[in-house]
Amino acid sequence: MSSLALYDTLTRTAQPFIPIQAGKASIYLCGATVQGSPHIGHIRSGVNFDILSRWLTQSGYAVTFIRNVTDIDDKIIQKAVVEEMPWWALAMKYEREFASAYAALNVLLPTYEPRATGHITQMIGLMGNLIERGAAYAPGNGDVYLDVRSLDSYLTLSRQKLDDLLSSDDAEGSLKKDPRDFALWKAAKPGEPSWPTPWGSGRPGWHLECSAMAYAYLGDAFDIHGGGLDLIFPHHENEIAQSEAAGYKFAKIWMHNAWVTTAGEKMSKSLGNSLHVKELLKHFRGIELRWYLGSAHYRSMLEFSQEALEESATGFRRIESFLYRAAELLGAAATPTLTQDFIDAMNDDLAVPAALATISESLRVGNSAITAGDSPAISKSANEILGALEILGCSPFDAAFALTSNEDETKALDGVIHLALAQRAAARDRKDFAASDAIRDGLSALGITIEDTPQGPRWSISRTEER
Repeated sequence: MSSLALYDTLTRTAQPFIPIQAGKASIYLCGATVQGSPHIGHIRSGVNFDILSRWLTQSGYAVTFIRNVTDIDDKIIQKAVVEEMPWWALAMKYEREFASAYAALNVLLPTYEPRATGHITQMIGLMGNLIERGAAYAPGNGDVYLDVRSLDSYLTLSRQKLDDLLSSDDAEGSLKKDPRDFALWKAAKPGEPSWPTPWGSGRPGWHLECSAMAYAYLGDAFDIHGGGLDLIFPHHENEIAQSEAAGYKFAKIWMHNAWVTTAGEKMSKSLGNSLHVKELLKHFRGIELRWYLGSAHYRSMLEFSQEALEESATGFRRIESFLYRAAELLGAAATPTLTQDFIDAMNDDLAVPAALATISESLRVGNSAITAGDSPAISKSANEILGALEILGCSPFDAAFALTSNEDETKALDGVIHLALAQRAAARDRKDFAASDAIRDGLSALGITIEDTPQGPRWSISRTEER
C-alpha cells in the first residue's frame, strides 16, 4: 500500500506527506491578481491544486484550503485608468470573471478566499512585528522595507545569491538601505488608494499580503504552500523572508505548477497570446477544458494548441460515451471505486498521466465487455472509470457540468435527434447511403456527434461546429 509523497521545491525531493496535525491538511495557494480576464495559464493552477485538495480529502484528511485574491496592486491601478473605472470596481469585475471560470471548470470553492484589502489590519500588525525585531525599517517617507541583509537566510527556495540579484525597479531614488530590500508598504501617491499606518499612509506591497493572510487563517505553520512556477522568485522567496523574520515557521512543503506555454513561451498578456477561458468555453465544454488542463503532470509544461485541445476533448468524449452506454445497459449509474494502480499513481506526487493510463485500460476492458455482453465486467470498468474521474473533477454526472437547458428543451432536442436517427436508419435499410450520410453530416454540422454501436446509434454534443 503506497502513501502520499509530494515534490517539495525547497528540498528538490519528493517528501512523504506527514501533516502537522494528524488527520488534517492545510493549504495556502496564491490566487488571482484580478487585473484582467483569466486565461488558461491562470486557471491551470486552480485545476492542479483542486486535484490535490480532492485527493487529500479522498485520502481521509480534513482539508483547509486558502486561496487569496490580490485586489490591490500597481497593475490594477494602472488598468483601472485604462478602463476608466475605479480601481475597486475593476478588481471586482475581474474577480467575478475568475469565479465564473473556476465554476465552469468545476474547481471547488476554497475553504476561505480572502481579499488583500480585507486584511490591512493584519498587514500593519505584521510590519510592526518586523520593525520591532529589526528585520524591517521605515525611512520616514511612508515606505516600509524588509532589510534582507538582516536575515539569517534568504533565497533558499530559488537558491540564488543575494549579491547576484539586480536592484529592484524602485531602488533608484528610494531611501532603501540596500537596493535589494523589498517593499512591505508603499507610500501613498496623489490620487491612488491608501490606508493609514503608524509610518504613513499607503498601500501594501505584493508580498506582504500572503504572509499576513496565511498566518490569519492557518497559523504560524501549515502543510502546503502552492502557486505557479513563476512565483518562486521574488514572491515566494519574499514571503518566506518576511514570515520567518516575524517568527513564523510558515510552509512545510512548497509545490509549484508549471506553465501553459504557446510556441514554447510562457502564456502571458505581454506576449499577446493569452487564451481567455471565457472564449474557449464558447467552443469547448468546461469538462473538456478541465480534462485537458489537468491531463499533464502539474510540474510539466503544457504546450497549448487548438489541435491538442480538440484531440483531448475527443478522447474524453469516448470515456464519457462509455459511461453513458454502461449506465444504459446496466440500468443504473456506476458506483465509483478506485483501483490500486490509480491510487499508487496519485500518491506518487499526483502523477496524473499514470492515473490516466489506468482509465484507458479500464475503458479498453469495458468496451470489450460491451461487445461480449459481459455485464459484471462492464460494471467493474464503469465503476473504476467514474471513481477516477471524480478525483480528477471530470465526472460527466457531476452537477457542475449539468446542461443549462430546461427539462422540456432537453426532451425536445432528444426527440428531434432521435427522429433524424430513425430517418437515417430507414435510409440505411433501403441502402440509400447518400441520404444516410447527409443526415449524419447535417447533425455533425450542428455539433451532434453520432456513434454507431452494437446497441444502436448514440448521440452527444461535440460543439465541433464552433471550432
